[in-house]
Amino acid sequence: MASSSSRAEMEKMGIDQLKALKEQADLEVNLLQDSLNNIRTATARLDSASVALNDLSLRPQGKKMLVPLTASLYVPGTLDEADKVLVDIGTGYFIEKTMDQGKDYCQRKINLLKSNFDQLYEVAAKKKIVADEAGMVLQAKVKQLQAATTS
Repeated sequence: MASSSSRAEMEKMGIDQLKALKEQADLEVNLLQDSLNNIRTATARLDSASVALNDLSLRPQGKKMLVPLTASLYVPGTLDEADKVLVDIGTGYFIEKTMDQGKDYCQRKINLLKSNFDQLYEVAAKKKIVADEAGMVLQAKVKQLQAATTS
């Protein structure tokens, strides 16, 4: 639950202010949820890349394999120099690294994303509490107003 001081501040607000506060908090929660989903997706892609690097490091040189050009297009190829990989560092830039450096890069990025995910999750949880608290105070004020108008 939100702190009692923030609830007291909310109770001093008018209905319009509470509606605006709730809408703003809900919007922020939705944006944070989208960011959390994007981080989950990026982490899954990096996990997949890390697994692929591990599999690739176990294959012998000269091994025939299918090489992905896109998510649905593969071409036949032969493994040459399995100790060097191209790492996508973003916005279309690639860097040649050794297999171990590539694995280390993936692991560092995964750790960074997990750390960011945890921090964002805490912020989203706090914003959700504020939104819920504003909703409860708003409902109470609306009920009070209805009771006052009917009597």
